[in-house]
Amino acid sequence: MIALLALTGCATSETTYLNNGEQGLTIDCSGEANSWATCYEKADASCAGTGYNIVATDGTPSSKESDKTLGVDVGNYKNRSVLVVCK
Repeated sequence: MIALLALTGCATSETTYLNNGEQGLTIDCSGEANSWATCYEKADASCAGTGYNIVATDGTPSSKESDKTLGVDVGNYKNRSVLVVCK
């Protein structure tokens, strides 16, 4: 069941505060079914279309082609998160 959630999970966001006191959003779009685009779509939706500035990103680097099975990165859980501040 946990493996299924990791494959089909959706992006989540959590309010956070930067060192300067500014409010931001930490968006987690980890998992095989998500991508960096999922993070940015969630950021856009969370900022109500006003736009956002990316403060930081963190994630698992992409695998080399030689490490993939038939061109697909099988079995490697992808960690992706982005910290944004709405405009």
